[in-house]
Amino acid sequence: MFRGTNRPYLGTMTTHTAPPPQAAAVKPPLRIFLTVLHLAGVGVLGGIIFTTLGGLLGTGLGLLFAAGVGVILLVGLVYALFGVGWFEVARVSALYRTPIAPLRLRQRDRPGFGGWLRSLGRQAIDGRMWRAVANFAIAAILGFIVLRLFWSLIWSIFIAFAPLTEAESVMGPFGGGGIPVEWAPLVGILGIAASIVGIFGLALLHRTLALAIVIRSREAELTERVRTTTAQREGAVRAADVERTRIERDLHDGVQPRLVSVGMTLGLAQQKIDNDPDAAKELIAEAHTSTKAAITELRQLARGIHASVLDDRGLDAALSALAGRSHIPVHLDVRMDGRCSREAEAAVYFAIAESLTNAAKHSRASEARVIVRLRDGGTLWARVEDNGMGGAQVQPGGGLDGIANRILAAGGTFRLDSPVGGPTSLEVNVPCAS
Repeated sequence: MFRGTNRPYLGTMTTHTAPPPQAAAVKPPLRIFLTVLHLAGVGVLGGIIFTTLGGLLGTGLGLLFAAGVGVILLVGLVYALFGVGWFEVARVSALYRTPIAPLRLRQRDRPGFGGWLRSLGRQAIDGRMWRAVANFAIAAILGFIVLRLFWSLIWSIFIAFAPLTEAESVMGPFGGGGIPVEWAPLVGILGIAASIVGIFGLALLHRTLALAIVIRSREAELTERVRTTTAQREGAVRAADVERTRIERDLHDGVQPRLVSVGMTLGLAQQKIDNDPDAAKELIAEAHTSTKAAITELRQLARGIHASVLDDRGLDAALSALAGRSHIPVHLDVRMDGRCSREAEAAVYFAIAESLTNAAKHSRASEARVIVRLRDGGTLWARVEDNGMGGAQVQPGGGLDGIANRILAAGGTFRLDSPVGGPTSLEVNVPCAS
Protein backbone atom coordinates (compact mmCIF):
# COMPACT_ATOMS: atom_id res chain seq x y z
CA MET A 1 0.00 0.00 0.00
CA PHE A 2 0.99 3.66 -0.11
CA ARG A 3 1.58 5.03 3.39
CA GLY A 4 2.07 8.41 4.98
CA THR A 5 -1.53 9.45 4.37
CA ASN A 6 -4.63 10.28 6.39
CA ARG A 7 -7.48 11.31 4.11
CA PRO A 8 -9.04 9.40 1.21
CA TYR A 9 -8.79 10.71 -2.28
CA LEU A 10 -12.39 11.26 -3.32
CA GLY A 11 -12.14 12.66 -6.82
CA THR A 12 -11.09 11.06 -10.04
CA MET A 13 -9.34 13.82 -11.88
CA THR A 14 -10.59 13.66 -15.40
CA THR A 15 -10.00 16.20 -18.04
CA HIS A 16 -10.39 15.76 -21.75
CA THR A 17 -8.90 18.38 -23.98
CA ALA A 18 -10.73 18.11 -27.28
CA PRO A 19 -10.39 20.42 -30.25
CA PRO A 20 -13.23 22.93 -30.38
CA PRO A 21 -16.03 22.24 -32.80
CA GLN A 22 -15.69 24.21 -35.96
CA ALA A 23 -18.50 25.79 -37.83
CA ALA A 24 -19.60 23.44 -40.54
CA ALA A 25 -18.55 24.69 -43.93
CA VAL A 26 -20.71 24.47 -47.05
CA LYS A 27 -20.85 20.79 -47.95
CA PRO A 28 -20.81 19.39 -51.47
CA PRO A 29 -23.96 17.72 -52.83
CA LEU A 30 -22.43 14.37 -51.94
CA ARG A 31 -22.78 15.27 -48.25
CA ILE A 32 -26.52 15.78 -48.72
CA PHE A 33 -26.86 12.39 -50.40
CA LEU A 34 -24.90 10.79 -47.57
CA THR A 35 -27.21 12.45 -45.07
CA VAL A 36 -30.22 11.03 -46.92
CA LEU A 37 -28.69 7.55 -46.82
CA HIS A 38 -27.95 7.97 -43.09
CA LEU A 39 -31.54 8.96 -42.42
CA ALA A 40 -32.84 5.98 -44.37
CA GLY A 41 -30.59 3.61 -42.44
CA VAL A 42 -31.45 5.15 -39.06
CA GLY A 43 -35.13 5.07 -40.03
CA VAL A 44 -34.87 1.29 -40.42
CA LEU A 45 -32.71 0.69 -37.33
CA GLY A 46 -34.44 3.22 -35.10
CA GLY A 47 -37.63 1.28 -34.75
CA ILE A 48 -35.78 -1.91 -33.87
CA ILE A 49 -33.49 -0.20 -31.36
CA PHE A 50 -36.17 1.80 -29.55
CA THR A 51 -38.47 -1.22 -29.43
CA THR A 52 -35.65 -3.13 -27.74
CA LEU A 53 -34.93 -0.27 -25.33
CA GLY A 54 -38.62 0.02 -24.48
CA GLY A 55 -38.75 -3.70 -23.85
CA LEU A 56 -35.77 -3.51 -21.51
CA LEU A 57 -37.35 -0.63 -19.60
CA GLY A 58 -40.76 -2.26 -19.28
CA THR A 59 -39.42 -5.68 -18.37
CA GLY A 60 -36.89 -4.20 -15.94
CA LEU A 61 -39.54 -2.21 -14.09
CA GLY A 62 -41.91 -5.18 -14.09
CA LEU A 63 -39.30 -7.53 -12.65
CA LEU A 64 -37.67 -4.96 -10.37
CA PHE A 65 -38.34 -7.00 -7.25
CA ALA A 66 -38.02 -10.43 -8.88
CA ALA A 67 -34.71 -11.69 -7.50
CA GLY A 68 -32.85 -8.74 -8.90
CA VAL A 69 -33.57 -9.63 -12.53
CA GLY A 70 -35.16 -6.25 -13.13
CA VAL A 71 -32.13 -4.46 -11.70
CA ILE A 72 -29.84 -6.30 -14.10
CA LEU A 73 -32.07 -5.33 -17.03
CA LEU A 74 -32.15 -1.67 -15.96
CA VAL A 75 -28.34 -1.63 -15.63
CA GLY A 76 -28.17 -3.11 -19.11
CA LEU A 77 -30.55 -0.37 -20.28
CA VAL A 78 -28.14 2.33 -19.08
CA TYR A 79 -25.25 0.77 -20.98
CA ALA A 80 -27.47 0.25 -24.05
CA LEU A 81 -28.40 3.95 -23.99
CA PHE A 82 -24.74 4.82 -23.73
CA GLY A 83 -24.04 2.63 -26.75
CA VAL A 84 -26.75 4.42 -28.75
CA GLY A 85 -25.37 7.80 -27.69
CA TRP A 86 -21.80 6.81 -28.51
CA PHE A 87 -22.87 5.59 -31.95
CA GLU A 88 -24.82 8.80 -32.64
CA VAL A 89 -21.90 11.07 -31.67
CA ALA A 90 -19.54 9.05 -33.86
CA ARG A 91 -22.04 9.04 -36.73
CA VAL A 92 -22.63 12.81 -36.67
CA SER A 93 -18.90 13.51 -36.32
CA ALA A 94 -18.02 11.29 -39.30
CA LEU A 95 -20.94 12.47 -41.45
CA TYR A 96 -20.29 16.18 -41.12
CA ARG A 97 -16.52 15.98 -40.66
CA THR A 98 -16.81 17.95 -37.41
CA PRO A 99 -14.41 17.23 -34.54
CA ILE A 100 -16.48 16.06 -31.58
CA ALA A 101 -15.04 14.57 -28.40
CA PRO A 102 -16.23 10.94 -28.23
CA LEU A 103 -18.79 9.99 -25.62
CA ARG A 104 -17.12 8.28 -22.67
CA LEU A 105 -18.43 6.28 -19.75
CA ARG A 106 -18.31 8.07 -16.42
CA GLN A 107 -15.31 6.85 -14.43
CA ARG A 108 -15.34 5.79 -10.82
CA ASP A 109 -14.38 8.31 -8.18
CA ARG A 110 -14.26 5.65 -5.45
CA PRO A 111 -13.06 2.06 -5.43
CA GLY A 112 -15.24 -0.99 -5.06
CA PHE A 113 -18.91 -1.68 -5.69
CA GLY A 114 -20.03 1.65 -4.24
CA GLY A 115 -17.81 3.53 -6.66
CA TRP A 116 -19.28 1.58 -9.57
CA LEU A 117 -22.85 2.37 -8.44
CA ARG A 118 -22.01 6.08 -8.22
CA SER A 119 -20.50 6.06 -11.70
CA LEU A 120 -23.56 4.20 -13.02
CA GLY A 121 -25.88 6.78 -11.47
CA ARG A 122 -23.94 9.66 -12.99
CA GLN A 123 -24.01 7.88 -16.35
CA ALA A 124 -27.80 7.47 -16.14
CA ILE A 125 -28.24 11.26 -15.81
CA ASP A 126 -25.45 12.27 -18.17
CA GLY A 127 -26.85 15.14 -20.21
CA ARG A 128 -24.52 14.63 -23.14
CA MET A 129 -25.57 10.99 -23.49
CA TRP A 130 -29.26 11.93 -23.42
CA ARG A 131 -28.75 14.67 -26.02
CA ALA A 132 -27.17 12.12 -28.33
CA VAL A 133 -30.00 9.63 -27.73
CA ALA A 134 -32.56 12.36 -28.39
CA ASN A 135 -30.83 13.25 -31.64
CA PHE A 136 -30.88 9.58 -32.67
CA ALA A 137 -34.64 9.46 -31.92
CA ILE A 138 -35.23 12.58 -34.04
CA ALA A 139 -33.10 11.10 -36.83
CA ALA A 140 -35.14 7.88 -36.64
CA ILE A 141 -38.40 9.84 -37.03
CA LEU A 142 -37.00 11.87 -39.91
CA GLY A 143 -35.65 8.66 -41.44
CA PHE A 144 -39.08 7.04 -41.29
CA ILE A 145 -40.53 10.04 -43.11
CA VAL A 146 -37.71 9.89 -45.68
CA LEU A 147 -38.52 6.24 -46.37
CA ARG A 148 -42.17 7.15 -46.97
CA LEU A 149 -41.06 9.95 -49.28
CA PHE A 150 -38.88 7.48 -51.18
CA TRP A 151 -41.97 5.35 -51.75
CA SER A 152 -43.88 8.46 -52.80
CA LEU A 153 -41.10 9.32 -55.27
CA ILE A 154 -41.21 5.86 -56.83
CA TRP A 155 -45.01 6.03 -57.07
CA SER A 156 -44.85 9.50 -58.66
CA ILE A 157 -42.43 8.25 -61.32
CA PHE A 158 -44.74 5.38 -62.21
CA ILE A 159 -47.89 7.50 -62.20
CA ALA A 160 -46.29 10.07 -64.52
CA PHE A 161 -46.26 7.38 -67.21
CA ALA A 162 -49.75 6.08 -66.44
CA PRO A 163 -51.22 7.39 -69.75
CA LEU A 164 -49.04 4.86 -71.57
CA THR A 165 -51.15 2.12 -70.01
CA GLU A 166 -54.81 1.29 -70.71
CA ALA A 167 -55.90 1.98 -67.11
CA GLU A 168 -58.65 4.55 -66.56
CA SER A 169 -57.41 5.56 -63.09
CA VAL A 170 -54.49 4.91 -60.76
CA MET A 171 -54.32 4.44 -56.98
CA GLY A 172 -52.81 7.07 -54.66
CA PRO A 173 -49.32 6.57 -53.20
CA PHE A 174 -50.64 5.50 -49.78
CA GLY A 175 -53.92 3.93 -50.92
CA GLY A 176 -57.14 5.88 -51.16
CA GLY A 177 -59.25 6.82 -54.16
CA GLY A 178 -58.13 6.55 -57.74
CA ILE A 179 -56.68 9.39 -59.83
CA PRO A 180 -58.05 9.90 -63.36
CA VAL A 181 -55.45 8.88 -65.90
CA GLU A 182 -55.59 12.27 -67.65
CA TRP A 183 -54.43 13.94 -64.47
CA ALA A 184 -51.74 11.35 -63.77
CA PRO A 185 -48.77 13.12 -65.52
CA LEU A 186 -49.38 16.39 -63.65
CA VAL A 187 -49.87 14.62 -60.32
CA GLY A 188 -46.77 12.52 -60.97
CA ILE A 189 -44.57 15.51 -61.76
CA LEU A 190 -45.82 17.38 -58.70
CA GLY A 191 -45.27 14.25 -56.59
CA ILE A 192 -41.70 13.84 -57.87
CA ALA A 193 -40.90 17.47 -57.09
CA ALA A 194 -42.53 17.37 -53.65
CA SER A 195 -40.82 14.10 -52.73
CA ILE A 196 -37.37 15.32 -53.76
CA VAL A 197 -37.83 18.66 -51.96
CA GLY A 198 -39.11 16.84 -48.87
CA ILE A 199 -36.23 14.35 -48.81
CA PHE A 200 -33.51 16.96 -49.16
CA GLY A 201 -35.33 19.36 -46.86
CA LEU A 202 -35.37 16.71 -44.15
CA ALA A 203 -31.66 16.08 -44.77
CA LEU A 204 -30.90 19.78 -44.21
CA LEU A 205 -33.16 19.81 -41.15
CA HIS A 206 -31.30 16.81 -39.74
CA ARG A 207 -27.98 18.54 -40.27
CA THR A 208 -29.16 21.68 -38.47
CA LEU A 209 -30.64 19.76 -35.54
CA ALA A 210 -27.67 17.41 -35.20
CA LEU A 211 -25.17 20.26 -35.08
CA ALA A 212 -27.32 22.06 -32.52
CA ILE A 213 -28.03 19.06 -30.27
CA VAL A 214 -24.95 16.85 -30.43
CA ILE A 215 -22.33 19.59 -30.70
CA ARG A 216 -22.23 22.01 -27.82
CA SER A 217 -22.39 25.71 -28.53
CA ARG A 218 -19.19 27.66 -29.05
CA GLU A 219 -19.70 29.46 -25.75
CA ALA A 220 -20.17 26.21 -23.85
CA GLU A 221 -17.08 24.76 -25.48
CA LEU A 222 -15.02 27.81 -24.57
CA THR A 223 -16.32 27.63 -21.00
CA GLU A 224 -15.31 23.97 -20.78
CA ARG A 225 -11.88 24.74 -22.18
CA VAL A 226 -11.40 27.52 -19.63
CA ARG A 227 -12.47 25.18 -16.83
CA THR A 228 -10.11 22.47 -18.05
CA THR A 229 -7.22 24.89 -18.44
CA THR A 230 -7.84 26.34 -14.98
CA ALA A 231 -7.90 22.87 -13.42
CA GLN A 232 -4.67 21.93 -15.21
CA ARG A 233 -2.99 25.15 -14.12
CA GLU A 234 -4.04 24.64 -10.51
CA GLY A 235 -2.79 21.04 -10.66
CA ALA A 236 0.53 22.19 -12.08
CA VAL A 237 0.90 24.80 -9.34
CA ARG A 238 0.11 22.28 -6.60
CA ALA A 239 2.42 19.69 -8.16
CA ALA A 240 5.26 22.23 -8.32
CA ASP A 241 4.65 23.21 -4.70
CA VAL A 242 4.68 19.58 -3.55
CA GLU A 243 7.85 18.94 -5.56
CA ARG A 244 9.54 22.05 -4.15
CA THR A 245 8.65 20.99 -0.61
CA ARG A 246 10.05 17.51 -1.25
CA ILE A 247 13.31 18.89 -2.63
CA GLU A 248 13.70 21.27 0.31
CA ARG A 249 13.04 18.41 2.75
CA ASP A 250 15.51 16.08 1.05
CA LEU A 251 18.19 18.78 0.94
CA HIS A 252 17.60 19.81 4.54
CA ASP A 253 17.40 16.29 5.96
CA GLY A 254 19.95 14.54 3.77
CA VAL A 255 22.51 16.37 1.68
CA GLN A 256 22.89 19.52 3.77
CA PRO A 257 23.86 17.78 7.06
CA ARG A 258 26.25 15.52 5.18
CA LEU A 259 28.00 18.47 3.52
CA VAL A 260 28.23 20.26 6.88
CA SER A 261 29.81 17.12 8.31
CA VAL A 262 32.29 17.02 5.42
CA GLY A 263 33.24 20.65 6.10
CA MET A 264 33.77 20.02 9.82
CA THR A 265 35.81 16.87 9.12
CA LEU A 266 38.06 18.72 6.70
CA GLY A 267 38.48 21.50 9.27
CA LEU A 268 39.64 19.00 11.88
CA ALA A 269 41.98 17.42 9.36
CA GLN A 270 43.48 20.83 8.62
CA GLN A 271 44.21 21.35 12.31
CA LYS A 272 45.88 17.95 12.68
CA ILE A 273 47.79 17.82 9.41
CA ASP A 274 50.98 19.24 10.98
CA ASN A 275 50.92 17.58 14.39
CA ASP A 276 49.17 14.27 13.62
CA PRO A 277 49.39 13.43 9.89
CA ASP A 278 47.94 9.93 10.34
CA ALA A 279 44.81 11.21 12.07
CA ALA A 280 44.49 13.90 9.40
CA LYS A 281 44.62 11.24 6.67
CA GLU A 282 41.85 9.27 8.41
CA LEU A 283 39.71 12.38 8.64
CA ILE A 284 40.31 13.17 4.97
CA ALA A 285 39.38 9.61 4.01
CA GLU A 286 36.20 9.95 6.09
CA ALA A 287 35.40 13.25 4.38
CA HIS A 288 36.01 11.63 0.99
CA THR A 289 33.57 8.82 1.79
CA SER A 290 30.96 11.30 2.99
CA THR A 291 31.47 13.38 -0.16
CA LYS A 292 30.79 10.37 -2.39
CA ALA A 293 27.67 9.58 -0.38
CA ALA A 294 26.53 13.20 -0.77
CA ILE A 295 27.12 12.99 -4.54
CA THR A 296 25.03 9.82 -4.67
CA GLU A 297 22.21 11.53 -2.77
CA LEU A 298 22.39 14.53 -5.10
CA ARG A 299 22.17 12.22 -8.11
CA GLN A 300 19.13 10.52 -6.65
CA LEU A 301 17.59 13.89 -5.91
CA ALA A 302 18.30 15.10 -9.46
CA ARG A 303 16.84 11.89 -10.87
CA GLY A 304 13.67 12.62 -8.92
CA ILE A 305 13.48 16.03 -10.60
CA HIS A 306 14.37 14.98 -14.14
CA ALA A 307 15.24 11.59 -15.62
CA SER A 308 17.67 12.23 -18.46
CA VAL A 309 17.27 8.67 -19.77
CA LEU A 310 13.61 9.48 -20.36
CA ASP A 311 14.53 12.08 -22.98
CA ASP A 312 17.40 10.09 -24.44
CA ARG A 313 15.95 6.59 -24.73
CA GLY A 314 12.24 6.84 -23.98
CA LEU A 315 9.82 5.64 -21.34
CA ASP A 316 10.55 1.92 -21.76
CA ALA A 317 14.26 2.33 -21.03
CA ALA A 318 13.60 4.75 -18.17
CA LEU A 319 11.19 2.33 -16.52
CA SER A 320 13.65 -0.54 -16.99
CA ALA A 321 16.27 1.47 -15.10
CA LEU A 322 13.70 2.35 -12.45
CA ALA A 323 12.72 -1.31 -11.99
CA GLY A 324 16.41 -2.26 -11.72
CA ARG A 325 16.88 0.16 -8.80
CA SER A 326 13.72 -0.97 -6.98
CA HIS A 327 14.08 -2.63 -3.57
CA ILE A 328 11.37 -5.15 -4.44
CA PRO A 329 11.09 -7.29 -7.60
CA VAL A 330 9.18 -5.49 -10.35
CA HIS A 331 7.56 -7.24 -13.30
CA LEU A 332 7.61 -4.72 -16.13
CA ASP A 333 5.26 -5.00 -19.14
CA VAL A 334 5.62 -2.02 -21.50
CA ARG A 335 4.16 -2.07 -25.02
CA MET A 336 4.53 1.18 -26.93
CA ASP A 337 4.75 1.52 -30.68
CA GLY A 338 5.90 5.13 -30.56
CA ARG A 339 6.70 8.09 -28.34
CA CYS A 340 4.42 10.50 -26.55
CA SER A 341 5.07 14.10 -25.60
CA ARG A 342 7.74 14.81 -23.01
CA GLU A 343 5.15 16.03 -20.51
CA ALA A 344 3.00 12.90 -20.85
CA GLU A 345 5.91 10.49 -20.49
CA ALA A 346 7.34 12.43 -17.54
CA ALA A 347 3.98 12.45 -15.74
CA VAL A 348 3.57 8.68 -16.13
CA TYR A 349 7.22 7.99 -15.24
CA PHE A 350 7.13 9.92 -11.98
CA ALA A 351 3.75 8.45 -11.06
CA ILE A 352 5.21 4.96 -11.42
CA ALA A 353 8.42 5.96 -9.60
CA GLU A 354 6.50 7.35 -6.61
CA SER A 355 4.23 4.28 -6.54
CA LEU A 356 7.17 1.87 -6.47
CA THR A 357 8.91 3.94 -3.80
CA ASN A 358 5.84 3.90 -1.58
CA ALA A 359 5.30 0.19 -2.17
CA ALA A 360 8.88 -0.59 -1.17
CA LYS A 361 8.83 1.64 1.93
CA HIS A 362 5.41 1.03 3.43
CA SER A 363 3.39 -1.79 1.90
CA ARG A 364 5.33 -4.89 3.01
CA ALA A 365 4.91 -6.01 -0.58
CA SER A 366 7.06 -8.81 -1.95
CA GLU A 367 6.61 -7.82 -5.60
CA ALA A 368 5.07 -5.22 -7.88
CA ARG A 369 3.78 -5.20 -11.43
CA VAL A 370 3.91 -2.29 -13.87
CA ILE A 371 1.85 -2.31 -17.09
CA VAL A 372 2.13 0.47 -19.68
CA ARG A 373 0.22 0.71 -22.95
CA LEU A 374 -0.07 3.26 -25.72
CA ARG A 375 -3.78 2.99 -26.49
CA ASP A 376 -5.74 3.89 -29.58
CA GLY A 377 -6.77 7.52 -29.58
CA GLY A 378 -3.41 8.76 -28.35
CA THR A 379 -3.68 7.90 -24.64
CA LEU A 380 -0.78 6.71 -22.49
CA TRP A 381 -2.14 4.30 -19.87
CA ALA A 382 -0.25 2.80 -16.94
CA ARG A 383 -1.14 0.60 -13.99
CA VAL A 384 0.99 -0.20 -10.93
CA GLU A 385 0.03 -3.10 -8.66
CA ASP A 386 1.62 -4.48 -5.51
CA ASN A 387 0.65 -7.34 -3.20
CA GLY A 388 1.07 -5.33 -0.01
CA MET A 389 -1.24 -4.50 2.89
CA GLY A 390 -3.41 -1.91 1.14
CA GLY A 391 -5.20 0.93 2.89
CA ALA A 392 -3.57 3.68 0.83
CA GLN A 393 -5.07 7.16 0.96
CA VAL A 394 -4.14 10.58 -0.37
CA GLN A 395 -2.91 13.26 1.99
CA PRO A 396 -2.41 16.86 0.84
CA GLY A 397 1.28 17.46 0.35
CA GLY A 398 2.12 13.75 0.27
CA GLY A 399 3.57 11.67 -2.51
CA LEU A 400 0.21 10.51 -3.86
CA ASP A 401 -1.04 14.08 -3.85
CA GLY A 402 1.97 14.99 -5.96
CA ILE A 403 1.13 12.19 -8.42
CA ALA A 404 -2.51 13.30 -8.66
CA ASN A 405 -1.58 16.93 -9.28
CA ARG A 406 1.08 16.06 -11.86
CA ILE A 407 -1.36 13.83 -13.76
CA LEU A 408 -4.08 16.49 -13.58
CA ALA A 409 -1.64 19.12 -14.90
CA ALA A 410 -0.95 16.84 -17.88
CA GLY A 411 -4.69 16.60 -18.61
CA GLY A 412 -5.06 13.01 -17.46
CA THR A 413 -6.91 10.87 -14.92
CA PHE A 414 -5.77 9.29 -11.67
CA ARG A 415 -7.44 6.41 -9.83
CA LEU A 416 -6.28 4.66 -6.68
CA ASP A 417 -7.80 1.39 -5.46
CA SER A 418 -6.33 0.21 -2.16
CA PRO A 419 -8.70 -1.71 0.14
CA VAL A 420 -7.46 -2.58 3.60
CA GLY A 421 -5.58 -5.85 3.35
CA GLY A 422 -4.51 -5.17 -0.20
CA PRO A 423 -3.72 -5.37 -2.95
CA THR A 424 -3.07 -1.80 -4.10
CA SER A 425 -3.43 -0.61 -7.67
CA LEU A 426 -2.83 2.82 -9.13
CA GLU A 427 -4.02 3.61 -12.64
CA VAL A 428 -3.28 6.70 -14.72
CA ASN A 429 -4.33 7.87 -18.20
CA VAL A 430 -2.57 10.79 -19.87
CA PRO A 431 -3.24 12.21 -23.34
CA CYS A 432 -0.17 11.66 -25.49
CA ALA A 433 -0.23 15.21 -26.77
CA SER A 434 -0.49 16.78 -23.32
